[in-house]
Amino acid sequence: MVEEANNIDAHGYSKLRAKKRSSDGFSNARATFGNISPPVDSFNVIYLSFVLGGMGFLLPYNSFIMAMDYFKVRYPGTPVVFDMSLVYIVVALLTVLANNLLVETFSLNSRINFGYIMSFVTLIFVVVCEVWWEAWGTATSYTVNLAAVAVVSVGCTVQQSSFYGYTSMLPSKYTQAVMVGESTSGVFTSIVRVITKFIVNELRGSTVYFFTVSVSTVLTCFAMYHLIRRSDFIQFYIALCERAKTRITLEPTEDAGLIETNDAQYGILKIQTSPPPTGTQLSFANPAYEPSAPVPTYKVEDVVVRGRHSVSANTVGINAFKRGIQARWEVTKSTYPYMISICLVYFATLCIYPGVASEIVSCTLGSWMPILMMALFNASDLIGKMAASGARYWTGSRLVKCSVIRLVLIPLMIMCVAPRHSPKFSAEITAFIFSVMLGLSNGILGSVPMIQAPSKVDDRHRELTGNMMTLMYMFGLAAGSLVAYSIENALGSIEEHPCGPIPFKVTPLIATNGTLDQIHPSTTAMVNLVSTFFPLTSSGTIINAENSTETSLI
Repeated sequence: MVEEANNIDAHGYSKLRAKKRSSDGFSNARATFGNISPPVDSFNVIYLSFVLGGMGFLLPYNSFIMAMDYFKVRYPGTPVVFDMSLVYIVVALLTVLANNLLVETFSLNSRINFGYIMSFVTLIFVVVCEVWWEAWGTATSYTVNLAAVAVVSVGCTVQQSSFYGYTSMLPSKYTQAVMVGESTSGVFTSIVRVITKFIVNELRGSTVYFFTVSVSTVLTCFAMYHLIRRSDFIQFYIALCERAKTRITLEPTEDAGLIETNDAQYGILKIQTSPPPTGTQLSFANPAYEPSAPVPTYKVEDVVVRGRHSVSANTVGINAFKRGIQARWEVTKSTYPYMISICLVYFATLCIYPGVASEIVSCTLGSWMPILMMALFNASDLIGKMAASGARYWTGSRLVKCSVIRLVLIPLMIMCVAPRHSPKFSAEITAFIFSVMLGLSNGILGSVPMIQAPSKVDDRHRELTGNMMTLMYMFGLAAGSLVAYSIENALGSIEEHPCGPIPFKVTPLIATNGTLDQIHPSTTAMVNLVSTFFPLTSSGTIINAENSTETSLI
């Protein structure tokens, strides 16, 4: 194949050279895509690797959120969940903006590696210095944790945006795999948090084990990414998109020809202005190799990068900027319903999750209530994203309409919290139903736009489309987080609830140095959970889930 050199001289000449053979078995792939079949993803190994990739970039954030029981005891009376969510999403928005501008500057592999390293190092720092060692006082520790969330946000957002750009160059089911991985991350952290909390009675110890599992999982995801990166399957589709970027298109008033040189590996493609053709337009294609020729020969056909006149050094930056704006405008015109839809979906979700959902108080379930709310959301979100893989019903307009209708869940979930002294919906089962509805709709309506959008643009714009969809996703998250903060301020203090801020009976043991030593959860947790769904009576006594703080079976 031939490729255009970066510099075109003032005479309209462009130096071309033959592509060297690669070591991955695709030496002629770029020239012969029409004659070979795409590699097969045997046993869905590539698919499962992208599921792990989706887990890897959201797992650090989910780890902080699912450890809320520890942080709420560590920082009593503070909106720690709201603060962590807001810091993460504001930093993520700024990061995805920067990543979108610099997407052509750093390689895809460099950006993904950067994200993994940032997440891995930060999680190790938190589990060792903050949770296990408790190196700082409460105020300093609070600031350090928010700073850690900000650093994790930078790394994870660079990964997320890059992964969506990555999978946009592959068949659409691999974008869905990443989104399934995001939901799997939530389910996985929920399960690990419940297991560590049951197995290890001491709260700080269970949190150390929880974060250790998270660190190990991130490392596993990093290893899997590098195992599949150089596979024939990945290399084929990336080469297919790269080929679309390097094709050359002639303007109607331009002519081209290939000039031979003494060097067998090089030729000169001359692009010059000529009178408009009277017949059909010139067509260009890929280089063709003549087996009988003593040296490689080239056939210039069907080349699709617009031919351009002389380019001086002081106009390269301006032209590159203009081309970037034009490419983004073309992507926006083709995908704007999907951008609006994904922005609205994540706006509605972040208005009430995890902030408002973590504020729902249960006199029966106590500190388990927010954990169960999030576990239900994460599980239903995963189901929704798995169901989205075969959804052919959805169009851009239908996605926008359903995303608008979904906004009704915001006031419904707020009524599970407000007013504080007597919420409109006080039954736990109501909050659980709303959480499942929120998760299912988030899974479907949040996945379909990301899956379908890249198919609406040219191959050369697929990676850019993935990055721009991630940008709109982040806009929705940021706006939702800001609204969630306003809702939290309007709700007032959780102290107004009859059960108080920590209704679940725990026994804190304070060490002599004044630091948190251990907290034992009550053994009646599972009985309380069962009684929420199936009120029991024994010896004429009704177990009341709303009016009693202790439950016993006689």
